[in-house]
Amino acid sequence: MKTIISDLNKIFDSRIRLGIMAALSVNDYLDFTSLKELLDITDGNLASHLKALEKYELIEIRKQFIGRKPNTSYSISQTGKEMFHQQLNALERFIHPLQI
Repeated sequence: MKTIISDLNKIFDSRIRLGIMAALSVNDYLDFTSLKELLDITDGNLASHLKALEKYELIEIRKQFIGRKPNTSYSISQTGKEMFHQQLNALERFIHPLQI
C-alpha cells in the first residue's frame, strides 16, 4: 500500500541538502563560500552534502580561477530541477492531503 510519505525522496531528507537545492533553484550559480555562509555550516559538512548531490547528478560544478585564486561554484542541473520540483510537490501533498 502506498503511503503519503512514499513520494518523498530520501535524497532530500537532510535539511542541508534541501537548503542547498533551494538556494541553487533561485540562483544561477553560488560559490562554496556563499553556500557555506548562507547555510551556516562547516566546510566539511557542506562538502559532504555537495558530493552526495553531485553523485546523483542533481548539481553541476564549475571550477575556475578568479585572479590567482581557485573558485568552485555550483548550479542546479536539469535533473536536479525536476527532482526538487517533484519533492516540493510531494511536500505539498503531504501538507494538504485532502486537497488532492
